Amino acid sequence: MYISRNKKQYKMKNFLTLFIGVLFVVSATSSKAQNTWDLQKCIDYAIDNNIQIKQQGLSSKYGETQVKQAKNNKLPNLNAQLSNDFSFGRSLTYDNTYDNINSASVNGGMGANFTISNGLTLSNIVKQRQLDLEATLYELQKTKDDIQLLIAGVFLEILFAEEVALVSEANIEVTKQQIERTSQLVEAGSLAKGSLYEIEAQLAREELQAVNDQNRIQLAYLDLYQLLELPISESFKIEKPSLPDLQANLTMMNALDIFNNAVNIRPEIKAAQLRVKSALKQLEVAKGYLYPTLSLGANYYNQYNNQYKDVFGEKIDFGEQLKNNSRSSVGLSLNIPIFNRNQAKNNITNAELQITDYEYRLQSQRNVLRKDLEQVYTNALASLNRYLSSEKAVHSMTEAFRYTEEKFNVGMINSVDYNINKSQLTNAQSELLQAKYEYIFRTKILDFYNGVPITL
Repeated sequence: MYISRNKKQYKMKNFLTLFIGVLFVVSATSSKAQNTWDLQKCIDYAIDNNIQIKQQGLSSKYGETQVKQAKNNKLPNLNAQLSNDFSFGRSLTYDNTYDNINSASVNGGMGANFTISNGLTLSNIVKQRQLDLEATLYELQKTKDDIQLLIAGVFLEILFAEEVALVSEANIEVTKQQIERTSQLVEAGSLAKGSLYEIEAQLAREELQAVNDQNRIQLAYLDLYQLLELPISESFKIEKPSLPDLQANLTMMNALDIFNNAVNIRPEIKAAQLRVKSALKQLEVAKGYLYPTLSLGANYYNQYNNQYKDVFGEKIDFGEQLKNNSRSSVGLSLNIPIFNRNQAKNNITNAELQITDYEYRLQSQRNVLRKDLEQVYTNALASLNRYLSSEKAVHSMTEAFRYTEEKFNVGMINSVDYNINKSQLTNAQSELLQAKYEYIFRTKILDFYNGVPITL
């Protein structure tokens, strides 16, 4: 009686857990979620909407502005000025004497300056800004590549979780069928009733696992939606692709060969190389300040005063004053640096240190790329070997379970041994699926680093 009551409570608990899981799945799969997206659509959407990509895009826009400004700095500058003064008491008159009068005057002028030569500093700054812009564009591509790899990983995680869920559902069906057969054997007196309780408990555990599998799918979808910056209210289902069958004779390109190719095409390497070139240009800019600067300047000035009078005591009108007071000048200016508190020398030293720093960063990027490729290659090879071993294990355990099931049906083994054998088969199936998807993902990464777009 005690066992029966506990069994009912346990079944009720599992029913509630399963019910909650089903509600979660149903709520997450609204009518909008019936849309299906393939991997490429997910990647395209992320590139247009991901915040990290947008932020890196702003850096590129800023770099474009920097290039424009560097080019504009080579143009002449032109400035105008205008002032209005009110004078009270003794003021300077038109005939250069002082008189006790109140007056209002307007002064205006215009000046222009053009740098003829400054040690190629302006030209080198333009080239440096262009190199910085190119590096920023490659860094933008690196951000897009990282997002693509993340999306591909989550996409495959969803596929893996869905296949694991299918395995769980298949196990539940097998267990339900076994419960029916066991019930008949118990009623016939061939098996003890405890065997039926064990199988029913196994069903409850498998149903709970099925709920956990569904939750894993939904969490993987949530990760994908967040990468895409997509509200869950606009959710979708992924389109299941046709994945390749893995064979024992599969071969992979050597990690060193992939590295030798990747180092010439990867955006993070190109960006680091451009930063080194930019630092070299910065050194030329710093050296340019050691040379004289030759500039051409021109100025124009004019003035009007409402109290200016001619020799006959008549006020001079506006047009006449502009004609008489007009002054202009043009000239060359040569600025020769002699001693500037060693500022130019220290800037050169700092530029040389910057070059060394960026060379270290470039080498570091190469080392990171090599290590990443070696790690991915090693993991891909290990997952392939694990897949091949798991494939054999699943085949053997499937036959073993079939034999165990036959023995259990005739009472030759108990329910504990039956459940252990069935759990071992389930674990082997899960291990096979995990190795399969890990191998596919790792090889896709290797292909991606080798310049092949990610496709499924």
